[in-house]
Order: sequence, then structure tokens, then C-alpha cells
Amino acid sequence: MSTWITRLDDPGTGLRVAVKDLIDMVGLPTTAGSRAVAATARPASADAACLAGLRAAQAAGQARIVGKVNLHELALGVTGINPWFGTPRNPLDASLVPGGSSSGSATAVGSGEADVAYGSDTGGSIRIPAACCGVVGLKTTWGRVSLEGVWPLAHSLDTIGPLARDVDGVVRGMALLEPGFAPAADPPLSVGRLRLPTNPVIEAAIDAALGAAELDLQEIDLVHWGAANEAGLTLLGVEAWAADRELALAGGLGADVELRLRRGGEASAQEVALAQAIAARWNSELNMLWSRIEVLALPTLLDLPAPIEHSESMMNIRATLPINVAGVPALALPVPTGGLPASLQLVGRPGSEERLVALGRRIEAAVGA
Repeated sequence: MSTWITRLDDPGTGLRVAVKDLIDMVGLPTTAGSRAVAATARPASADAACLAGLRAAQAAGQARIVGKVNLHELALGVTGINPWFGTPRNPLDASLVPGGSSSGSATAVGSGEADVAYGSDTGGSIRIPAACCGVVGLKTTWGRVSLEGVWPLAHSLDTIGPLARDVDGVVRGMALLEPGFAPAADPPLSVGRLRLPTNPVIEAAIDAALGAAELDLQEIDLVHWGAANEAGLTLLGVEAWAADRELALAGGLGADVELRLRRGGEASAQEVALAQAIAARWNSELNMLWSRIEVLALPTLLDLPAPIEHSESMMNIRATLPINVAGVPALALPVPTGGLPASLQLVGRPGSEERLVALGRRIEAAVGA
């Protein structure tokens, strides 16, 4: 089992930062967690744009890069199981999936091998492994963090964000991605509660955490949630096929990834048009919601992480993809259950990361995390 694809012995000081191996780092090959990509990968000639703040902090002795971390191949999967580079060990329970696709990012911070890790999130790929490994992860607003120099999966959904063991760690990670980033002075207190068909243990844990934080809660129903999820699957599949079609046609990918890519290539123009129309209706529904509340609260996963031998169930329990379709930010943070932690997902309007992390801090303090 392997968290790391490339370990680095950086003699510097400061925050230990791990980088998902679909982000270019000068002098190192980018594998995207794929043997087929690694076979012909050349050392990157330049850093991805999102590393600029980290490099400045590194030069100032405030951060050091400890390596490039593993992922679900091509970032196209939710389990984190990787047949080529090994499957990172879930720090909570080695028998459970680490979650994907940013599996190595979550396990690096969850095991204490890094203070901050960068991941990508196209359909939940930061929040799902954060939930599986009991850490905090932030999906940023689409377009807020540059994707230049990042291996593409789905251009209209891809985002970059940080993972850490707590909200303060995520704040430090965001300040590296975006120098000057800081939490809002006052967290939002008006929160809409979306209820999905969720394990009652998780529902109770989320309700308890929100209650402990003394928030103004309103019950919310979102008509287009389910349709937005299906539309997101179509759009992600079509865009992933466009990005990685040559790899799928050449063979040499993991069976699960190749199957998902080929399904994306089978979508008709009418299916794509319908998915785009549903996405537009979904965005309109959310825009109306933001006039009533500041933050939406729901589970990140509808059940506890699956055992590795039953990993196929993970696709059915994620509650993340509609958020990518909307392009809005979301923070996943653990809340206690008495056993494995549940994961609370806080979703806000575009550009509201500062307010989400402020609310995350309040909830974290209330539950004693």
C-alpha cells in the first residue's frame, strides 16, 4: 500500500506539503496515477500555476514539499484503489477504502506524514477521501485556483484545493494556494439542512454538530438534486473521454477507469444537451436558495466508508457531484459518532470559501475536534 509516488527529502522548514501527482512540478514526471502515463512521462519543464504561492513560501522557509502523492488512476474514481502504484492505507482502518480520487492526499495528512496536501475535485475527489480518512478537505469555487499545468479530467468541473487534519490546516493550505487568504471575521449562522437517504448514525452526528454550534437551521428541499447528479455523470464522462480518449484507445489502463472513459464516449449529443439543460435548472435553483440562506449542510457520504472488498458501493453513497455541477465551494469536515467519524459537508455560494472555513472552525470547536 502506498501513499507516495515520489518522496522528496526537502531539507527546508515550515509546513510539510504533499502534492497530488496530477499537478506538474518542475523536474519531476507527472504520472496521474497511471502506468500508461508514467511510461512516457518526461520531467515537467515548469511548475503548475497553483504552486506559485507554495514555491514562494518554500523560498522563505515557511513550507517544504515532501513529495507527490498517489491517486485513483487519471483522477477518475471514488475508491482510491490503484492497481499500478498501490492503494494508500486508510489511517482510520486499513480494511476500508481511502476514497478517491485524492487518496494519497488524504492519507498523507491523516497519517501525519504531511501537514497540508493539495488535491483535485471534479466530482468529489477531495471531499470523498477526506470523509473516508477523517480529515478536512476544501473544494474551491470553479475557476478560483488556476488549472494551468494540472492533468485535466473534466474542464467544466475540475478544481484544486487543500486537505489537512483540521480547518486551520486547510486555511494554511489555501493561503499557500492564494496568498492573503484568511477566514471571514464572522462565520455565517443561517444554514439550510438538506436531508438525503443517509445512514441514521451519520444524520444524528451531523444534527448534533450543527446543534452544538448553535446555528439558525432551516430544513431545505432541493428538487433538482437527483437530476443534477445524473447530469453531472454525463458531463464528467463526456469531458473525461475528450481528455483521455487516446489512453483508453491504446489500452493499458485499469479496467474500471477504461470502462468509465468508454461509457463517456458513448453519450449522444441529445444526452449531453439534456444534461446541460438540467445543470442550468439546478444552478437556478441554487441561486434562489442563496437568497434565503448562506450555507447548505448535508453529509459528504451517505454511509460510512466501504471495505476494500466492497468498494463498488462507494459510487452510490457519495453526495458530492451536484456541487461540482454548480461550481460552488464545499468544505468537508469530520464530526464524531462514537465510532468512525461522519463527514459534514458545508456548501456556499460562489467565492464564499472564507465564510465556509470560518463556519467550519466554529463547528469544529463546538464538537471538540
